[in-house]
Amino acid sequence: MARLTNDNVELAREIIGRYPRPKSALIPLLHLAQEQDGHLTDEAMAHIGELVGVSSAEVLGTASFYEMFKMETVGRYMVNICTNISCQLRGGEELLAHAEKTLGIRPGQTTSDGLFTLEDVECIAACTEAPCLQVNYRYEHRISNEGFDQLVNDLRAGRRSDIPSHGVLAEVRQHIPEDRRAGVVTPEDKAVPVWIAAAGEGDK
Repeated sequence: MARLTNDNVELAREIIGRYPRPKSALIPLLHLAQEQDGHLTDEAMAHIGELVGVSSAEVLGTASFYEMFKMETVGRYMVNICTNISCQLRGGEELLAHAEKTLGIRPGQTTSDGLFTLEDVECIAACTEAPCLQVNYRYEHRISNEGFDQLVNDLRAGRRSDIPSHGVLAEVRQHIPEDRRAGVVTPEDKAVPVWIAAAGEGDK
């Protein structure tokens, strides 16, 4: 894939319509592009720039600020293992070493079959559940070496339908009718926003 597909262009325009200004949709569109390809391609970022009216450099500048956006190909499953203080005290570093041995890769690398990318990360805000990790930003708590091996086996066998491919943040897509989108009334307009008027609250 390169630029957004026709279906995703249609979805992108719907997303843009939710905001008072097209540029405000930049981050949701980056997530859409990453969901499409698993990472952000130069072509997709240029396409997003065209859709919202900004330069490719501005799109890249925004994307590169956020750790969740990947500019290079990663595995179907992004495995983030926390080694910060709470997890470190509960065996996080040992878990990371075990993961390296099990997957045959070092942090920052991807398995030859393209399934797993391993990352050593800072705190992921689950200190009471240490040691913990994330797979595509879905949490696995108090995980042992044996639990990690089972997780890998389940992912390889397709037994974890609750963990979609990298880039998919949600499997349920929100749809907002055209007459209730923010872009129908711009901030410069003095009229009552349509979503308030539609709820019968315009005179309050």
